[in-house]
Amino acid sequence: MAYKGLIAALGTLLAASQALASQPEPSPQTGAPPASPNARYCLRVDPITGSRMETIRCETRERWAMLEVDLDEEWAKEGVRVIDPQQPNT
Repeated sequence: MAYKGLIAALGTLLAASQALASQPEPSPQTGAPPASPNARYCLRVDPITGSRMETIRCETRERWAMLEVDLDEEWAKEGVRVIDPQQPNT
């Protein structure tokens, strides 16, 4: 009797694992998402010397360009979020 329950449980587990394995992985975003000109793009930056705390800096696309940062290239690696005053709840 116990073997039937064990076999049923293993069969269910096997079916669930196959279903999870067949789910496609989301493709990474290639560039920063589009937003209004006043939107601020937040990226992870190197921590301040002597600190291990993660630092996140938010600047407009124009300001990142003035800082010589290619926002579209860095977004895939270091992008955190976009704060857009034109779009509520972002």
